[in-house]
This record gives sequence, structure tokens and C-alpha cells, in this order.
Amino acid sequence: MKFKLWKEYGAMNSKPVFEAFEHSLVRAGHTINSNDSVNDADVNVIWSVLFNGRMSPNKHIWNSCRKKNKPVIVLEVGGIKRGTTWKVGLNGINRDAEFGSNNMDSSRASEQGLLLKPWKSDGQFILICGQHEKSLQWENMPRMSKWLMSIIDEIQSYTDLPIIFRSHPRCRLEYIETQYKNVYRDDPRHIDGTYDDYNLNFNKAYAVVNWSSNPGPQAAIAGVPVFTGPSSLAWPVANKSLSQINNPIKPDRQQWLNDYAWTEFTIEEIASGLPLNRLTKHL
Repeated sequence: MKFKLWKEYGAMNSKPVFEAFEHSLVRAGHTINSNDSVNDADVNVIWSVLFNGRMSPNKHIWNSCRKKNKPVIVLEVGGIKRGTTWKVGLNGINRDAEFGSNNMDSSRASEQGLLLKPWKSDGQFILICGQHEKSLQWENMPRMSKWLMSIIDEIQSYTDLPIIFRSHPRCRLEYIETQYKNVYRDDPRHIDGTYDDYNLNFNKAYAVVNWSSNPGPQAAIAGVPVFTGPSSLAWPVANKSLSQINNPIKPDRQQWLNDYAWTEFTIEEIASGLPLNRLTKHL
């Protein structure tokens, strides 16, 4: 097959990931297309579905490919070990993407050091984690500010617990929460020595509300009940309605964790062809 890697529209930290994936393609005998046309490749490879800044041109590539039912492989920052593991999905990211076989055993989760903490039954507040409005993850959703207000209103119709809102590090909102009682903000703080990692602590959270980004799975692993949308990778173990906020479900998570461990890969694993082999039969 012919692959086109749109490296020039990747984030600043995408170069080694693209290089590793290209190595896996050459190793498998595929052709790398140098033409700047989505039509001249069987499979197009882009960085992220955050169509913003230097990644803005990816929107045209994505739309052109999906309109013609051409496969798109999306490389993306991971959430298991940020800066070390990377998502490699087909036709999307998170639960909208294809990552390969499910019903995997626990060996990879163990190798990655993924350990499930017991479900929490206490906590001091409900944490709402925002996302980036310009990401495809937020497609067909209202403005983040409008969504946040509707979520706050709904939560407060069921519980008097304090609410903390945490904006996306690169999509900060105005302080609209000041119009509500018992609602506060936790601004993300960059972790020194990292490219784009930010602090996130679930220790005192009673529950986490997040539509489809990394805080959902991270909270589920930490044992904090999660409320997500259907595109979240945490959806299989998440609560589907905020009406359950006072008695959230706490399902078994082991099989979910086993499969989640196969959504991200190290640079070395990408270069070896591990994610490519899992996706090839779906191309």
C-alpha cells in the first residue's frame, strides 16, 4: 500500500513519532508517497485531530479522506505515559478510532505499570475537566462555556457537593463559574522538565466529569467514578447520566484496562510495527 505522511502539519513533538511510523512502513514493504495529494495514497497519516495552529491543514486532509471513505491513521499524544507512549488509531482518536483487537489479556497492562486503584466511595468535590474546542473530539458540541454552565446546572440539581472546573491547558475559559455558588477553578500547571505535561490530581475528587479526553481514563484507573460521553475511552466503565451522581456505578475494570493498554505505544514499539500490524487488517 501507498502511505502519505503529513509530517509538516505535525506538532513540535511529532517528529520522532512520524519517523518511527515511517520506519515501520518501510520495514513492512509499504511505499511512502511524496506527492502532496490525499488521492495519491491509499492511506494518509496525520498528527492529531486538533485542527489548530500548525495542525490546521489537517482538517482539509481529514475531511477529504473521510468524504471518500479513505482511511486515515491518526498519531497523537498519549495519556498512559505522556511523552513516552503515543496513540496510533485508525479513522479517529479515543473511542472513535480503531486500535485493533480487543479482549486482550493483562500482560501489556502489567508491563506498562497500569494498576487499578480500588473504587473510591468518598471525596470532597466533583471535578469537571474541559477540552479544546477546536479538536474534532468536540465536534457537534456547544461552546465550552455553554457546556460547562449546563453541566454545573445539572450537577447542582442533584447534589450540594462543591464543583471544581479545570480548563484545558490550551483552551482556557473566562471565569464564568464565578456566577455560581460553590463552584471553583483549578488552573492547570505545567510540570517542569516536560514538553506539555500538566499536573492532575484525583486524590480528593468524588467524581470526574469529562466528555472524551484523557482525564476520563486516568480517573477510572485512579478509582474515581467517571461521567463521560460515548467517544471517551472510559465509556465502557463510565456513568452515562449525571442523575447517578449520588450513587455512581463502579463496574469491574480489568478487561477494559487490558484493552486500553493497547491504544498507546512507545517510539520503539511503533518503529517495530506493533501498532501497524494491529491495524493492517482494517485498512
